[in-house]
Amino acid sequence: MSKSMPISDPIAKPKAKSQKQALTKSTSTVGTKAKAIPAYQRIKDSILQNIHSGVWQAGDAIPTEFALADTFGVSRMTVNRALKELSEERVLERRQGSGTFVAQQQFNHTFVEVRNIAEDLKSAHKTYEAKVLSIQRVPFTAIDKKLRTYFQNAVTNEGKNMPVVDGEVDVVKIVHIADGEAMQFEERWVDAQLVPNFIEQDFSVTNTSDYLIAQVPLEGGSYTIKAVAAPAEVAQVLGISEGAPALLLSRKTYSAGQVVTCVNMWHAGNRYQFSGTL
Repeated sequence: MSKSMPISDPIAKPKAKSQKQALTKSTSTVGTKAKAIPAYQRIKDSILQNIHSGVWQAGDAIPTEFALADTFGVSRMTVNRALKELSEERVLERRQGSGTFVAQQQFNHTFVEVRNIAEDLKSAHKTYEAKVLSIQRVPFTAIDKKLRTYFQNAVTNEGKNMPVVDGEVDVVKIVHIADGEAMQFEERWVDAQLVPNFIEQDFSVTNTSDYLIAQVPLEGGSYTIKAVAAPAEVAQVLGISEGAPALLLSRKTYSAGQVVTCVNMWHAGNRYQFSGTL
């Protein structure tokens, strides 16, 4: 049986706990005074903070409704609302007679695994290599306006969209190589608040998608694939002529209603194809 771990209210005065169990102040409602945050949302934010920080892993039991109600000084009805919403978002799993657990993530790995460039190339008996061209942490204001709206589009407590002004994004550019030839140019943006240790990883060794799936409770995503003319930077990295045909896969991935990562995966049109079975 999984052992339930305690939780602290990051806004209300916390009870004495170990450093590992303590949570940092939630910033999911940047620019909103703490006193304006409903109690159920504070509970959700604290639970998500524990999960995102790795204190709670998939399969761990969280505190009981009684314990949460006592910690936050609220009714069980308020706690129940928070747990119900997180269950509907597939972050938690409520088991009759057993308690509430961090969900074993059922994020659809099929597309990620099929399009994991490292696995694709290795299974094709190619010599695979990844080179990190750059990695840096920048403010929201430093990235493309369209991308910025994805990360800044927070949902208020009234259910309305509200832009989040503050925040940082980790930006990494990687070229994936097979038998000495560039096969994919990956441009990825990751919310630094949700995945604070992303920038510290060695992505010449670790695949970015694999790392994110292991670190964040992903709940879904969307993607598009289109043929485009390769811009100058992409052409230089892939070793093709500027304006030459390229295949672009763009994807956004979510956790608890927030965009965790956006990625552009560029491929030389004459060296790569997408395929699958129906």
